[in-house]
Amino acid sequence: MIRLKRAYEAPAPEDGARYLVDRLWPRGLTKDKLRIEAWLKDLSPSPELRRWFCHDPGLWEEFKGRYQQELAQPAQRLALERLARQARQGTVTLVYAAKDEQHNNALVLAQVLESFLTPRP
Repeated sequence: MIRLKRAYEAPAPEDGARYLVDRLWPRGLTKDKLRIEAWLKDLSPSPELRRWFCHDPGLWEEFKGRYQQELAQPAQRLALERLARQARQGTVTLVYAAKDEQHNNALVLAQVLESFLTPRP
């Protein structure tokens, strides 16, 4: 199971394994408060893509396509496969800092990760 949660929401037991999926550390939070297994910077959007998008909902569809292209690169695919293995074993929560819960990289990452969990014929 894959869940999404803002970094500023309190960790909970039902979160399972928590992974920070932002390139930048969430402002004002300590490692103890965040309680993550790992910081997956390599699965976050590139600095160039992050700056280009700048959380503009008008750029959302283009952002999704560009980010999916980044996630299709060999190094990112390996990291996605490792994360998918973890998700098969239990709940994985993708932690992100963005205020916009409808337009953020964690949503795209979760969709791509779900495709790794879907059995292929």
